[in-house]
Amino acid sequence: MSDKLSPIINSDVLIQLLHSKSIVLIDARAGINAEENYQKEHLKGARYVDLNKDLATVDCNPKNGGRHPLPSLEKFADVLSKTGISAESHVVIYDDKNGSNAASRFWWMMRAVGHEKVQVLNGGLQEAIKAGFPVSSEVENFEKSEKYPISEWKLKTADIEEVEKARNNAENIVIDVRDKNRFDGLTEPLDLIAGHIPGAINVPFSENLNEEGIYKSPEVLKEKYNAILGDITSENVIVHCGSGVTACHTLLAMDYAGIPIPKLYVGSWSEWSRNDREMATKKLE
Repeated sequence: MSDKLSPIINSDVLIQLLHSKSIVLIDARAGINAEENYQKEHLKGARYVDLNKDLATVDCNPKNGGRHPLPSLEKFADVLSKTGISAESHVVIYDDKNGSNAASRFWWMMRAVGHEKVQVLNGGLQEAIKAGFPVSSEVENFEKSEKYPISEWKLKTADIEEVEKARNNAENIVIDVRDKNRFDGLTEPLDLIAGHIPGAINVPFSENLNEEGIYKSPEVLKEKYNAILGDITSENVIVHCGSGVTACHTLLAMDYAGIPIPKLYVGSWSEWSRNDREMATKKLE
């Protein structure tokens, strides 16, 4: 049996670890009023990270890397230090979108700098409260850690040029995890053009979850993604979304299923659709 830590932790297990000094609990809610909502109520002991300020370096023009490009390694090391995360920390991350928003993005970033002891809370904030995890509105006091040693992003990413080559290659798969209406170009709430990257296939990240918003079992997920990938190896698979955030939900699901983590196209549709209008299409391939 593998000793590898599961990327998913259930609320009942987290409750048992409530008083563990090695646990660093991170609230990664994103969107309008996210930090204010954290201040009003969060899981007791949780520290807040901001998607735009901490987990990305947002450029004024999404044409350059999309809406949520990765921060520099130096900046991310500072983020880990200010939240008290050291190389020895057991990090548990949650959001209020069943792990599909910044929780999975933070998980991917931590794994990408080599931190193995990191998990996403299954079902997120709501599930933890339902299970009886204590909440608080108090300011959380904690010490910063020494600067986290980071040398490189160790998980693979793909840039726009690689995606362009991969989408036309039968030995590659480009997966778009956005919902079907966005993929089909019927709606686009965030970017300038509706549609999808020609040649990409649509596998909505929501399909990783059951009706209660809990991750399906590793066995079910493994069967699902093995059927999609077929003979294509993970190193030839590129996963994207709108801006490189919810794509990480599917990367987490695949890791949970025991499948090697594919490449993340961080720029995603937000970059692709702004670089060449001829690349953007509503036509289903």
